[in-house]
This record gives sequence, structure tokens and C-alpha cells, in this order.
Amino acid sequence: MNTYKSFTREDHEGVAVVRFNHPPINLVDRTMVIDLLNLAKTLEADSQTKVVIFRSDNPEFFLAHYDMGSQLEAPPTALPPGLASPLSGLFSRFSRLPQVTIGELRGRARGAGSEFLLALDMRFAARETAVLGQPEIGVGLLPGAGGTVRLTQLLGRGRALEVCLGGEDFDADTAALYGWVNRALPGEQLGGFCDALARRIAGFPASGISNVKALVERVSRPDEDALVDESQRFIADMQGQETVDRVRWMLSQGGQTQGAMELELGELIGRYPLPIEA
Repeated sequence: MNTYKSFTREDHEGVAVVRFNHPPINLVDRTMVIDLLNLAKTLEADSQTKVVIFRSDNPEFFLAHYDMGSQLEAPPTALPPGLASPLSGLFSRFSRLPQVTIGELRGRARGAGSEFLLALDMRFAARETAVLGQPEIGVGLLPGAGGTVRLTQLLGRGRALEVCLGGEDFDADTAALYGWVNRALPGEQLGGFCDALARRIAGFPASGISNVKALVERVSRPDEDALVDESQRFIADMQGQETVDRVRWMLSQGGQTQGAMELELGELIGRYPLPIEA
């Protein structure tokens, strides 16, 4: 077993299982990003692993969202022209991995957590407990690490606008109907299903897997210019006073901790500037 600070990796017969465990809510913070970067580097050079399953040890959260609090005190930044953000670039690396990647969603995946899932090859969700959302609009932002672009590809224009402009949470059945996940399954069946699918794929010749991934990637690759534009808009708007005020309010109401704000973020982010108890 390979252990990182925010997750573990265990390999068996061509299948790697990555389990997120980064208390309190699996926040996509600097530690998580560094770990994911190191994992991507390792997988890119790994010719033995054919399939990677991503799951979480936290039943409430797969990956919560990006660490907004860390940006409040950071000096103003601007992306060089023509470049996507480092987080967007990282997720694109996961989308191009030689391995087949499967996301197993039991809890919440919002913001960057959803965007990480969108970069994987396949996503399966627990019908009773999985929650997906892109709440960035609640603080005046757009999904900036591939979410706006990949959601439009998968869901189509109307549904992508519903997700990104409404900022609400979506359950597993609706997500499956929209194409956000491959399918919703009863929670008691989810792990077994993902394990069986991974073992089945890993049992096939590597050349066939590689050819399928290469051709699917060729016809479904996101527009690079759109990903750059998305990142540029996100980074620029992060400095806006209204966004800063809304992020501070979210944190003051328990954001980025294990509590009501994060558990019901899709609903509560729309209550600004009132306290969530109101």
C-alpha cells in the first residue's frame, strides 16, 4: 500500500484503489493537490496498472470543493495569457491517464470535487446518498477547473446552464438521467459493481484498452481554448469584492468544516447574507 497525506493507494492484479481520507471533509486544498499531482506523475509512468478506482473513506464527502479560504489572504494573482489554471491542468492530466479511471461516489462531490469526477472516464453513484453540485455561482464564480466545459459536453447546453447557474445539489438519479454519472446504483451494490467492472477491464489485453481510450479521447477531448478561457475568468473573478464578501460569509457560517453549511451547501449558499439559522 502506498500512503499519501490525503489518500491511500492499494494495488491488486492491475487494479489500483485510491481512497480519499483528508479530514474533515476531503477539501481540495494544497495538500490534496500536491498528492494528486504526485499520483498523476506515478500513474503516467505506470505500465502495470490498467484501472484505477477512486472512492472515499468519508461517507459524507467524496471530495468537498476547492479551498476557497486559502485564497482570501493570498496576494492577487493573474494567469499568464493562454494558460489554464494549475488545478484545471491537473484534472486534464487525470483525463488523459493511460489507465481507465472510475469514480465511486457515495457522499458529496461539489465544485472541484465534481470537476475531478468529470475528468475521470466513468462515474457511478450511490442512489441513496450521492450528491453532486457546482455551487460556484453562489459566490459569483463559474466552475473554473473544467466543470463548465465538461458539463456542457456531457449534459448539453440547457442542463449545463441549469447546473452552473442554479448552484443547487443534484441527487444520484437525476445526475444519471442528465449524464453526469454513468448510472445510479443501490449503495449496497455500488462497491461490488465498481470492483467487478475494474477487474473485468483489467483482465483484457492492454493494447485493446489503450486503443479504446485513445479513440474516445480523440473524439471527446474538451476544447483547450475553452478550458483556458474558463480558468482565466475564474482567477480574475476570485479577486472581486462581492466574491470575497460571499466567501467570507460562507466561512463564517461554518464553511469548510463538518457541519450544516457543507452538508447542505447547494441550498444554503443561496441564503447570503442571512445567517443559515434564519
